[in-house]
Order: sequence, then structure tokens, then C-alpha cells
Amino acid sequence: MELAVGAFVAAGLAALFVLAMQVSNITAFQQSEGYTVEAYFQNVGGLRERAPVRMGGVQIGRVSAITLDAQRFEARVALTIDQRYDDLPSDTAASIRTSGLLGEQHVSLEPGGMPDALAEGDEITLTRSALVLEDIVGQFLYNQSGEGE
Repeated sequence: MELAVGAFVAAGLAALFVLAMQVSNITAFQQSEGYTVEAYFQNVGGLRERAPVRMGGVQIGRVSAITLDAQRFEARVALTIDQRYDDLPSDTAASIRTSGLLGEQHVSLEPGGMPDALAEGDEITLTRSALVLEDIVGQFLYNQSGEGE
């Protein structure tokens, strides 16, 4: 009986470990083949490495790196797209969005209409930066204070 309880507890701990790894976006156990494209944003907000890349709400890749480009003074975001989605149009647009009201940020892709596809090392030129809540509130308050004069 004690051996069965011990095995049950060990299986439960292993299941919790796997669940914690999936929830925390740690991809050490997930090797996905794919190709990398770049996108430049003026502001990435709270976007993090390993954040999902989604199209139509479906995850198709992950953010692999975020760096500052010294020539353009913009954030360079490297997106690793799953190999299954190798036919994305070259004029695909990228925007940084938030999942829910206060959820994590992700990159959302919207396909264009060009016949040629994105390839390894290509740049997504149509981008829209993250909306920063503090900036929106500041603009609202500034506009409200200007109306009372």
C-alpha cells in the first residue's frame, strides 16, 4: 500500500512539473523547426522573449530575441515561425497586442496579399508598436484638462 501511495505522489509531482513548464513558456522540452524573420518596432512594451506569435488567434511561432538596433534606434524583434507556416505572404503585417485586458503581450501577424512568401532572414516592414497604457491615460487626462479652459 505504501509503495502505491509513493508512486501516486511521484506521478502527481511529475505532472505538476510538466504543467509548470508549459505554463511558464519554457521551451527547453519543445524543439520546433522553423525559420526566423525580423520586425522593427518603436516600442515593444512588455513583450518578452518566448512570447507567442499568433495569426488569427492560433500560435504559429515564438519571439526568439529582442534587441535594440543601434542604427535605427528601434527594437529589433526576431520571430521564429514554425516550418508548417512557410507560405506567409511577404507583405504580412505585425503588431504587438495584449491577451485580454491585462494579459501577456504577443505578436499578432496579419497576412497580406503578395504571391511571394517570407523566407529565412526576411524583414516584416509593416509593424504597429505596443499600446502603452500610461501614454493613453496621459493623453486622456491632458485632453480633459484642456477642455476646461
